[in-house]
Amino acid sequence: MMVEKEDFEAGVFLIDKPVGASSFNMVAGLRRVLGIKKVGHAGTLDPFATGLLIICAGRKATRMISSFMDAEKEYIATLCLGKETETHDPEGEVTAEKDVGLLTESEIDQVLEKFIGEQMQVPPAYSALKHRGKPLYHYARKGIKIEKEARAITIYELEWLDRRKEITGKTAELRIRVKCSKGTYIRTLGHDIGRALGCGAYLTELRRTKIGCFSVENAVQGDTLRESDALTTVLSQRLTVEKVSNLLQ
Repeated sequence: MMVEKEDFEAGVFLIDKPVGASSFNMVAGLRRVLGIKKVGHAGTLDPFATGLLIICAGRKATRMISSFMDAEKEYIATLCLGKETETHDPEGEVTAEKDVGLLTESEIDQVLEKFIGEQMQVPPAYSALKHRGKPLYHYARKGIKIEKEARAITIYELEWLDRRKEITGKTAELRIRVKCSKGTYIRTLGHDIGRALGCGAYLTELRRTKIGCFSVENAVQGDTLRESDALTTVLSQRLTVEKVSNLLQ
């Protein structure tokens, strides 16, 4: 049975979650590698998504989780224009299709501009938000759609990465970089952008690149947790509670 090791120095670990793995898988993997019980993450990533997970180990570190949760986040997202899915991502069934047609550069810029700033966003039905003690996806998978009230979020930056003069065809891709407040669902943002463009959209790829001042560029690859020398690797990249506290000031 795992116990809290008296000689274990609490710390914060930056992990680059691979596609297909759940955030819980990453927490469980680090818990196994470190051999301690008190391990938790600061913000879920969907299985199809990749990128930065901040995982805290040890009591002093887990007390800092709320600070990371409140921080600004940055994502790179790829939207498939011309289709919508039930979950707003690749894991759901296609629910609508409409040809992209012709979208000019200026038309796309005008739409994206409208999503910058403070706004109200309705959380997706397939999410980990709780309703009567159970996540919304628990109900959605049974065909019961629970709609939560819209919540205030802020999109600080919204950049069109694969900019071109026009987008045309039956389907097309649109890559964006988003800097946003806590509580923002990029799946919902992608869905709403698709609706605003008139053709629908869903996310095919999502990568979290930053949480506050922490970057995925400094993260340990999630697959490393399965390797024989995982303990040495993760401990060499551990951020002490004192260092993180200074960075958060």
